[in-house]
Amino acid sequence: MTESPEATSSSSVRSEVCPHPTLPSLGAYGIGWGDPANPPACSSAQPCAPGPHYSAAPVQTCRASSQPQPAWIGGLSVGEICPGPTPDATMNNCLHTSSNVTLLTSSVSSMTGIVFLLLAALIGLPGNLFVVWSILWKMKPSSRSVTCLLVLNLAMADGAVLLLTPFFILFLTFKTWFFSLAVCKGVYYLCCVNMYASIFIIMLMSVDRCLAVSRPYLSQAIRKKRLVVKILATLWAAAILLAIPAFVYRQLLSDPSERWQICEPCHATPGLAVFHFTMETVVAFVVPFAVIVGCYSTILVRLRGRRWHRRGARTGKLIAAVVLCFAALWVPYHVVNVLQVASNMASGRAAEILGHAWKAGRAGATALAFLSSSINPVLYVFAAGDLIKTSGAKFIAQFFEGASGEVHKKSPSQRDLDKDTVAGDGVEIGQ
Repeated sequence: MTESPEATSSSSVRSEVCPHPTLPSLGAYGIGWGDPANPPACSSAQPCAPGPHYSAAPVQTCRASSQPQPAWIGGLSVGEICPGPTPDATMNNCLHTSSNVTLLTSSVSSMTGIVFLLLAALIGLPGNLFVVWSILWKMKPSSRSVTCLLVLNLAMADGAVLLLTPFFILFLTFKTWFFSLAVCKGVYYLCCVNMYASIFIIMLMSVDRCLAVSRPYLSQAIRKKRLVVKILATLWAAAILLAIPAFVYRQLLSDPSERWQICEPCHATPGLAVFHFTMETVVAFVVPFAVIVGCYSTILVRLRGRRWHRRGARTGKLIAAVVLCFAALWVPYHVVNVLQVASNMASGRAAEILGHAWKAGRAGATALAFLSSSINPVLYVFAAGDLIKTSGAKFIAQFFEGASGEVHKKSPSQRDLDKDTVAGDGVEIGQ
């Protein structure tokens, strides 16, 4: 290793060995980073020589960082942050506040995460595929109601998330991320897209149910498949755009001394971390659930002392169960987000306590959130009741054909009678 005279002085400015003083080879994990014993040297007169994994770059100086570095970054010069050419992993000016350290050092955390993910995949994948198959292949296009379209899109979003579970199970099992940076970004981006899509669709289901109960005639007038398809397309487009930060901020971070790498959010400043996690929690949780709570509060007020059609009641209870399960399984994840934001805004002992709290909770909360993608098919089975015995594999199709959420089309005399019933506080809501 060649150091400039300044490197041996008491000055905080040092010349950098190309591309970093101690960056050993991780060939065992398929990441060749050069010979750790003979790293290419840089001097003030000669730039770093290009190699198979590095690009040519002029010599850089590194100033001592005031940010404390975690102990797991054992291969880096303590107290230094040096931007410059790096291999696939990002070792630049990035806040290393990894919650994955808990997963990598705690066998209990790893096993808990693996169990949750396996359970979600084993239940949710066949369940959501069955829902998609039932609606697309067992129902006539003309009989697919608005509710069917919503349930179909929700099952597709949940199924897409569960298809990604093998990546996380491998990570927890072998305690390293085997794949490229592109896969790292892509996997987490798709997870985030489908997280946004799921909550937006559940919010739309709640609004639909609220209109069917509180404004049945308005609901019947505007509840058209063509309009719902446009709304769903808009929600998916919004999910695709809102998930972009998950793609931008994900990087591969590595610890050469321990020979593993992780796919981790990488924020250059605390402000960016606050923006990222605050936006995620507000847009994907606070706002949608405020709408959902408002909808179901309206439903409860409108239905107090009134009769509700049996199947309409069953559909409403099913959607309420979907909402409650989604909330229960996602609340811990967003609580961890809030703790992480608070830790970035705090200082001293408070920041340390909050940092430990969110790092300890991130693993379990994230794995628990995956269960939300597997629970809906189970709820459909319980809601279908006797239809399973009478309809067999077609029970999903039969259930949603009969519990579509549309208000019955009635004769003029029946509509007049219903209007009188509404006036007398005895509303009966159809399917």
